[in-house]
Amino acid sequence: MKIIFVRHGHPNYELDRLTELGHKHAEAVAERLVDEPIDKIYASTCGRAYETAEYICKKKNLPLLAKLDFMQELNWGPLDGTPDWEIYSPWKVSKEMVRAHESMLSSDWTRREGFAQSKVVAEVEKASKGFDGLLETLGYVREGEYYRVKKESNETVVVVSHGGSSCAVLAHLFNLTFPFVCNTFHIDFTGICEVRFTGKEGELITPRFGIFNDAKHIEGITV
Repeated sequence: MKIIFVRHGHPNYELDRLTELGHKHAEAVAERLVDEPIDKIYASTCGRAYETAEYICKKKNLPLLAKLDFMQELNWGPLDGTPDWEIYSPWKVSKEMVRAHESMLSSDWTRREGFAQSKVVAEVEKASKGFDGLLETLGYVREGEYYRVKKESNETVVVVSHGGSSCAVLAHLFNLTFPFVCNTFHIDFTGICEVRFTGKEGELITPRFGIFNDAKHIEGITV
């Protein structure tokens, strides 16, 4: 089985919609995927993600199977409701870890200042568990750090979502920490990440990267 993660096109975050440029991005990524043997298409519940997915659905003549709430963009607001959101941005906090010579691979990252006081820890767990639930419906069941093949599949599944939720899921799939992936796995608008699950029925496997952040299809696109 192959999972193709696609980040949404250029957005208007306030309206949660694609901009004019974002629609061009979405059209370009749909064209980029036209020759992929896609079987299923999912998107997050956010408008900018499912608007992007709709271009792929139209190009492939496939329905959008579901809007996945666990793949919506991560909420990293402070637990105590204070208004200063910016200091809790996981990208900002992970960069501060680098400046402080802290290991981003430490398993206790959730207790680090900036993460411990943020809603993002629970959001990362929600995305990870939700995606495992989706994988189980596709025939791959999480066992510890790996996946058991319950049913072999040659399907190609597209999931259109966001930089944050994709980072959370990729960290989980490859047993990396969320701050490490936040700081090192930058995904461009409509960037494509391909993850493959290969193995025989009953086998315990680890997923493998095929493509990471392929965004050549939007090079040179302007409004």
